Amino acid sequence: MSATENRRSIIVGLFVLVGLVILVAGILVLGGQQNRFSKTVTVTTVFSDVSGLKAGNNVWFSGVKIGTIKSIRFKSLKEVEIAMAIEEASRQYIRKDALAEIGSESFIGNKLIVIKGGSSDAPAIEDGDKLQAAPTGGLDAMMATLQVNNENLVEITKNFGDLSARIARGEGTVGTLLTDSLMAIHVKQMIANLNQTTANTAKASQALNQLTAKLNQEGTLINDLLTDTVVYGSLQSAVAQLEGITQTASALVTNLNQTAGKLDDKDNAVGVLLNDPEAAETIRQTLQNLEQSTEKLDQNMEALQHNFLFRGFFRRQAREAAKNAGEND
Repeated sequence: MSATENRRSIIVGLFVLVGLVILVAGILVLGGQQNRFSKTVTVTTVFSDVSGLKAGNNVWFSGVKIGTIKSIRFKSLKEVEIAMAIEEASRQYIRKDALAEIGSESFIGNKLIVIKGGSSDAPAIEDGDKLQAAPTGGLDAMMATLQVNNENLVEITKNFGDLSARIARGEGTVGTLLTDSLMAIHVKQMIANLNQTTANTAKASQALNQLTAKLNQEGTLINDLLTDTVVYGSLQSAVAQLEGITQTASALVTNLNQTAGKLDDKDNAVGVLLNDPEAAETIRQTLQNLEQSTEKLDQNMEALQHNFLFRGFFRRQAREAAKNAGEND
């Protein structure tokens, strides 16, 4: 064999060796990523939508890769079952009540499964366990929320445009305030009235403070009533006396009412005089008869003075009366 052929064989052998090394390294790397050479346990979860998940995608727990997705298959028309290969070393940290959620490696990166939650009281997962699926979230939910927000923003913008147009046309209270000069004048007057009311309130408050200060001055009646127990006692005594006087006056009024009631009755002399017209007429006739009798008596006395039998008697009475009058003078 010539030297040239030997050199060629060596080169080919080196290329084959390098290729074999690269192949083995690739197998080892891919096998490590797929957990082909480590002991794993298989757990499943069911989603209604896997959002683009593929077999071989990663499974994360607390930010650490702990396994890969082994398979994805339909379980029913609305359910997709995902089988995950979890490293045995990480199994003890994942609890049976943990939740499986679809996430993303970055904003536009590959989809993955994120296992989160779980209580310390629950046991660790075992091979064949099924994890509860968390509500769908991630990028799709965020995009759906953004879409809803965009629609709401469009609606708000439309409503704001309609509102601005109505205000520009002078519709509504705000539009009237902005376009009606008379309304603006009324508003200014109202504000001026409010300012005046505020000023009056301040003056009233100041006057009330002054009144309160005067009431708190020593020597005033109100201050004595509030602070001096002697004055307060005197006031109580005066009130008690007034109550007694009031009771006495009430009793007097009651007696007067009773007396007035008796005057209206005809079972007494005064009541008869006030209420019986026949008795009143009789008394009037009696008084007239007395007056006539008095006149006749005067006439009889005048006649007796001129009678010779009584003339001496009356003359002596006249002399004695004149004598008494002279002595008194």
